[in-house]
Amino acid sequence: MSIMIEAPNTRILNQTLISHSENETRRIAADFARLLHAGDVVVLRGELGAGKTVVVKAIAKALGYDGPVTSPSFTLLNVYYTPKFSIYHFDFYRIQSEAEAIGIGADEYIYGDGICLIEWPEKVESLLPDYYYEFSIRIPDFTGDPDRREIHIKEIRKK
Repeated sequence: MSIMIEAPNTRILNQTLISHSENETRRIAADFARLLHAGDVVVLRGELGAGKTVVVKAIAKALGYDGPVTSPSFTLLNVYYTPKFSIYHFDFYRIQSEAEAIGIGADEYIYGDGICLIEWPEKVESLLPDYYYEFSIRIPDFTGDPDRREIHIKEIRKK
């Protein structure tokens, strides 16, 4: 079953969406991308292999980026340029501390004018702004469907 959400449509927020394929996950991410504006931060939560980089690829494409998107596991940051703004893609899986993230200037990107997509945000929780989106992907146990994902997207307001 395909999930089609009109854009921009905030009904995608605060509910659990079920994806049965990578293509459905891409469609959900592309629909979500229509809500984003310059300066927004999106944290991506999910275990290894859940599909966080698939989501980043779909968001980047939906926002007008037409080049390759890869996980910055070793470089920590990839920048994708669109006609409207830059997309900053962080993968903090390999960092040891927030100080390491600050050392590469992550805070300047997070509070900058582009869209910031952050994989493994739990490593930099105190650097996150007061308002951001959380895109969570969960692989449910024992469904018999290895491609099934439960996706929950919400707005986070700290204050």
